[in-house]
Amino acid sequence: MSDCSNECGSCGSDCENRTAPQSFLEETNEFSSVKKVIGVVSGKGGVGKSLVTSLLAVTMNRRKYSTAILDADITGPSIPKAFGLTEKAAGTEAGLLTVDTKTGIRTMSVNSLLEEDTDPVVWRGPIIAGTVKQFWTDVIWGDVDFMFIDMPPGTGDVPLTVFQSLPVDGIIIVTSPQELVSMIVGKAVKMAQLMNVPILGIVENMSYFVCPDCGKKYSIFGESHIEEVASQFNIKNVCRLPIHPELASKMDKGTIESFDGAWLDELADCIEGTLNIKLAVPYENGQIFQHFGHSEQFEIFEIKQGKVLNKEIIPSDCEGHGALAGFLAGKGVTTLICGGIGDGAIKGLAAAGIQVVAGVSGKIEEQVQFYLNGSLQSTDKATCDHHEHSEGHSCTGNGH
Repeated sequence: MSDCSNECGSCGSDCENRTAPQSFLEETNEFSSVKKVIGVVSGKGGVGKSLVTSLLAVTMNRRKYSTAILDADITGPSIPKAFGLTEKAAGTEAGLLTVDTKTGIRTMSVNSLLEEDTDPVVWRGPIIAGTVKQFWTDVIWGDVDFMFIDMPPGTGDVPLTVFQSLPVDGIIIVTSPQELVSMIVGKAVKMAQLMNVPILGIVENMSYFVCPDCGKKYSIFGESHIEEVASQFNIKNVCRLPIHPELASKMDKGTIESFDGAWLDELADCIEGTLNIKLAVPYENGQIFQHFGHSEQFEIFEIKQGKVLNKEIIPSDCEGHGALAGFLAGKGVTTLICGGIGDGAIKGLAAAGIQVVAGVSGKIEEQVQFYLNGSLQSTDKATCDHHEHSEGHSCTGNGH
């Protein structure tokens, strides 16, 4: 179109070059505010995903964060058992109430709704996926700093529903020491990349056993390849959990909150760091400029523990998404909120380690606050594709 304004985010025309910004994100209950959502995923079952979810929630709770667990493994729920929860969830006109652990971790699981814990859930995929969404929309979570989602294995309906319907800030991949680990992890990594979700770390469960008599480590299930796999997929944070009889016993007895182990501290540091971000927004007179590839200015926000510490408006001296991705990465930006943006730009930013929150318009200050509150209406998909030709453009005077 010769009269195209290049502002897809605010344009109402139905042209062939435009993909309307669509978001499948569901809103939380009006009495809920969740700052960070962390998914715990695995490529196969039986690797200890629920164990890692539980330990991470306990660790962050001990660090004085308000913590919650959404048990999305509808057909194989483990969270109530791990925390010794026998109380059933109650409801009010406002929504469903969480079932809280002894130390105050808020949970919701299908086993908190079933009459008997052993009752099987014989539901088809769409009903299971709908239940997961209802756990997000209908449960009164209250103010939560970190919500961990214990997902079923694989890349099927539920993981897809979680990635599309919930504002996932990152995932933790759980695996075990097997020769198939590279392929299994690869599937999880590629799904995360398709959904524009950062990978925060990888945990190898059952990695080794320490002999209580001599202190020697034994690789019961084969030698670990986790460092090689992490390097292959550019995953920076790697943790190895041992085979520990007491740990297994506490999961079985529902006393996981009393277990003390520092194996996940490094990973918890990474998760804690998701509250500390450098956020960039294309700037135009206090509004979000709607065409990323032609952004001449950005407003940069330094955010720590969910609070804005500093902000500044800087010229980009760039044109084209390839150059802008390098420019923003050079400024230490970790997250971009924008309006119109193409698929190539999203991929380039992801390669630079920058998460994209697209399809957003309006006043910058207002939308940034929505983001911090976990209520920003956005999408992680391309919202425009007519500007892909700008990839080769470059920056001037800034080293990119």
